[in-house]
Amino acid sequence: MRTARRDTPESLVVRLLTGLAALLGLVVVGALCPAAALARSPGPQAAGLHISDGRLLEGNGNDFVMRGVNHAHTWYPGETQSLADVKALSANTVRVVLSDGHRWSENSPEDVAAVVGQCKANRLICVLEVHDTTGYGEEAAAGTLDHAADYWIGLKEVLAGEEDYVIVNIGNEPWGNTDPAGWTEPTIAAVEKLRAAGFQHTIMVDAPNWGQDWQGVMRANARSVYDADPTGNLIFSIHMYSVYDTAQEITDYLNAFVDAGLPLLIGEFGGPADQWGDPDEDTMMATAEQLGLGYLAWSWSGNTDPVLDLALDFDPSRLSSWGERIFHGADGIAGTSKEATVFGGGDPDDTQAPTAPGAPSASAVTDTSVTLGWTAATDNVGVTGYDVVRVGDGAETEAAASTTNTATVTGLTAGTAYTFAVYARDAAGNRSARSATVDVTTDEAGGTPGTTCSVGYRVVGEWPGGFQGEIAVRNTGTAPVGPWTLAFSFADGQTITNMWGGTPTQNAGAVSVAPASYTSTIPAGGTVTLGFTGARGGTNTAPGVFSLNGTACPTT
Repeated sequence: MRTARRDTPESLVVRLLTGLAALLGLVVVGALCPAAALARSPGPQAAGLHISDGRLLEGNGNDFVMRGVNHAHTWYPGETQSLADVKALSANTVRVVLSDGHRWSENSPEDVAAVVGQCKANRLICVLEVHDTTGYGEEAAAGTLDHAADYWIGLKEVLAGEEDYVIVNIGNEPWGNTDPAGWTEPTIAAVEKLRAAGFQHTIMVDAPNWGQDWQGVMRANARSVYDADPTGNLIFSIHMYSVYDTAQEITDYLNAFVDAGLPLLIGEFGGPADQWGDPDEDTMMATAEQLGLGYLAWSWSGNTDPVLDLALDFDPSRLSSWGERIFHGADGIAGTSKEATVFGGGDPDDTQAPTAPGAPSASAVTDTSVTLGWTAATDNVGVTGYDVVRVGDGAETEAAASTTNTATVTGLTAGTAYTFAVYARDAAGNRSARSATVDVTTDEAGGTPGTTCSVGYRVVGEWPGGFQGEIAVRNTGTAPVGPWTLAFSFADGQTITNMWGGTPTQNAGAVSVAPASYTSTIPAGGTVTLGFTGARGGTNTAPGVFSLNGTACPTT
């Protein structure tokens, strides 16, 4: 994740000088030598998705090239519609941010099982990653790969049998810029620990240097790491941001792995320029397509730096220029993505679209949601899913996706009229004509001010003069709350400089937060999470009192 890296001016100089040498291949000896050019086929334990001769294959031997995005699930657990939205934009893979509890709130086995189920329901290959390891050795709050491996082992019962659908990315960007050579042994140890525990999944490992490997450590040691996996079922992930601002750097790095027969994908990348440079995303995407390598763009929505949001406020109808580039530009997802055949594949000779579904009917209408049901469509091969759209002003907006003939549309506004319709699709990607429409008006009753609540506040990380914080607002009542206002005060002169999930107004130490569109309602028993960066002095005392719509909330 680009915004997590913080370089000092000195480290930037070293990075540029050392990185130039590394990326031009001056460190490529040993690991990528021609004598070791072919990656071995998977061992007897490999199942489902697996590596063979340097390629990622499905269980049936079909070559699978990842085309997708990253989604920050652990910080936005309520944004489950995002998976259907990225699928509707033709992605075949989603990389899901999780936490092992070291730095952020741990994603439970039940939550992870639900995420996997949502990926499968939306016909997406699911790359699961632990984000707590980000920048270890340089970021004081980061966790270890060993701790992440223990978290995965605790999820073994959830993930067993999902080898066709799930790739385990042990830890995100698990080493910073401090002594990146220290990355190799912990990475090998974590791989060996998972294999000893019986994991058969494809394992993904991220590079050091905040994922960018500008000092070439992963590139130089890839062979030894790969050989440490007894199954040979390991893929490397490079994150390409501002270090990769020339075509030569990009093509040299990607071709080095391909020439060595070592599996690689671009597990994160950005295009918008920042203070360190302007990434060459055109070359990244074109070279990945030319070499048949996967890529996963960072990220769907909710970034600290909104310039990296592919969709604004998690709204698929509001793609940013970065989102338009990724989904609809040259070598983009819409033009290059192919769905995994494990979901039923597609017959290239099947050009017959399904019949139109029946007109939807509405039930369980609330102030923010509605459940729709319709008569199933028919197809000469078989219907694989349905897309629910919101119709208005001569345009359509994707509202939900389902593999059955019912779907619940959420995130609606109270007392508002909507029109919905449904499309059917088959395994070959043929889409039906649109169904007849149904008109729905949501209930007037919004959330109830004064509903019981609790607030969790934590400092995620600190640096001289600044910090990053997180506020989790939980509705402990039995009715939804929304819209809402959260109030609290800083005691030490702290000021909020940027916030995601809400809009702050600050007067001296007093802060009032209004929700973003995607956090405007807190469901009964649900939680919304606000993240922010702030400025601070020598002390950084946490606020002690919070109120939601004027009602005091205990802290947790």
